[in-house]
Amino acid sequence: FMFEEIGKIEGCEITKNKVNEFLEAEGTVKLDDVESELQRLYQTFLKAKENNEKLMDEKNQAVEELEVFAAAMKILGEGSKVETSEGLGQPILDDDALGGRRLGYVAGVVPRIDEMRFSRALWRASRGNTFTQFSTIKEKVVDPKTGQVLEKSVFVVYFQGAVGSMKDKVLKVCTAFGVNMYAWPNSSEQAKARDAFLKRQLEEKNKALEAFQRHMRTEAAELVAPAPWNLSGNSKIEDWRLFCIKEKSIYTILNQCEEGMALRVNVWYPAGDEAKIQGLLKAEREASPDGQGAFLNPDRGAWKSTPPTYIRTNEYTEVFQEVVNTYGIPRYQEANPALLTVVTFPFIFGMMYGDVGHGSLLLMAGVWLVQNAESLRFSQPVLFSARYLVLSLGIFATFAGFMYNDFFSIGLQLFPSGFVDKEGNGQFTPTYDVTNSGGPGPYPFGLDWAWVGASNELLYVNSLKMKLSVLFGVAQMIVGLLLRWSNALYEKNMTDFIFECIPMMIFMLCFFGWMDVMILYKWTHPIDNAPNIINSLICMAMGQQDNNPLWDGSVELAQTLMKFTVLSVPIMLLPKPFILLFQHKAEQKKSKGEGHQLLRDEEEGVVEGAHGGHGHGEEFEFGE
Repeated sequence: FMFEEIGKIEGCEITKNKVNEFLEAEGTVKLDDVESELQRLYQTFLKAKENNEKLMDEKNQAVEELEVFAAAMKILGEGSKVETSEGLGQPILDDDALGGRRLGYVAGVVPRIDEMRFSRALWRASRGNTFTQFSTIKEKVVDPKTGQVLEKSVFVVYFQGAVGSMKDKVLKVCTAFGVNMYAWPNSSEQAKARDAFLKRQLEEKNKALEAFQRHMRTEAAELVAPAPWNLSGNSKIEDWRLFCIKEKSIYTILNQCEEGMALRVNVWYPAGDEAKIQGLLKAEREASPDGQGAFLNPDRGAWKSTPPTYIRTNEYTEVFQEVVNTYGIPRYQEANPALLTVVTFPFIFGMMYGDVGHGSLLLMAGVWLVQNAESLRFSQPVLFSARYLVLSLGIFATFAGFMYNDFFSIGLQLFPSGFVDKEGNGQFTPTYDVTNSGGPGPYPFGLDWAWVGASNELLYVNSLKMKLSVLFGVAQMIVGLLLRWSNALYEKNMTDFIFECIPMMIFMLCFFGWMDVMILYKWTHPIDNAPNIINSLICMAMGQQDNNPLWDGSVELAQTLMKFTVLSVPIMLLPKPFILLFQHKAEQKKSKGEGHQLLRDEEEGVVEGAHGGHGHGEEFEFGE
């Protein structure tokens, strides 16, 4: 609330994001002092806000009424030499039978965006027997609650008859639209007198508002200035906010402790940091005047619940760990793929985004973020944590751009081309050994720039990128399976190893691995009638004859691999659920034989010893 109110005051800017300076000055303020001072300031700002809203509302009413009377003087003919004594009370027709009926009127202020709707509603309600005139208010009208500038217009509604059903209809429409209505003068003299009074009143309101703003700037100046105990830090109000956040977090931790002779709380901590924690607690006890402090008593017994996952990261690996955690946090002592993700994630991004121009822009953005990291640490924490990710993406995108020889869709002539147009007719002939028989080699690095602009460039480059994506995608999935192998072996979970890991690897190598072999073989061995990889895979899966084999016996090998692929699927899907069901029933039978039910932790949903069977510790459900 106070930050919002201070932000509305011109010339008052709160200094933030100097957290390190705040921590260095820790211990200079007390909670009771800050609480009492904040309560006093809150009441002061609350009353000031109410007073400001009241003054602004009175000023707006004066401005609106002043504009109404200004329009009245204009309509009534200010300065006219001929003016009747009765003004609008003069009968429209002197000698006619209707002369006894007077002209009725309603005046007020309506938002400009509602002018057409308001006019249309009056026309329909009166069946065309009213005339509405609008005039724009030039002076700005500020909403006292939101602070937004409102555009309004003065309206005057004329109708036949000063009283009666017509006036009631007009008033109902005005009430429905929530417009502000003001008295309309009967003569120009009355309008001039009221106009002069409203101008004096408006001047007094402006002076009162200026005095109020000066008072609020004086009050806020001390709050936005640095605190006496931290002259190089944040504004005083910001230091108080950080202090309250820190105290709140401390009390949140204390509320989790068990009361008694001493506060007690169960915590998990990294085993490697035990000596450091003990040393820190000892130093705090020795620094305490009364010798009080905290003690750490390690519990070496059996775990009553699954330990939480703690992964040690640094500023570079933190963001990649967040990417992995998005898909799932590794279990305790489970293989963590984040270390591999540090390389694979930006590399595969570079394969997708490969362009020297775009990659260089991303690289420069990453370099800027790294160089200005400290200024972004607290002001833009997302950019601060992602700075090394952006840098890595830029590096790999630029590298892949050189591999694709693509600079904003322009080829870079870094080395002599391996193609030449001998006859000048646009038909390029390779100058290197296309049969890989020991002759001159191809373009030394990346894609030959002669492909840029060729009629078959799109067909060739897209095929190349697709095959590269398949190769690295399959390689990454195989690495993931190897991590799964390591988890199963480390946990000594033979069910997962035999009925998941092995058939998964067989399926991956026999089908997708064979596809990678076909791609690499076609690249490294010249074939007169080269097979289409997609057609070969279809023939492999459907058991059809492939008329264009890679080599003699490749078709028979592919059919054998397909048999292993098909056999791995039921082994991968069927045995494990029934094994888990058998283990679950055995545990239930054992617990009933001992005369008690296993007690499960409601929070964890874990029973001791359940990790070996199910693998994740949750309660068993056969439907999964």
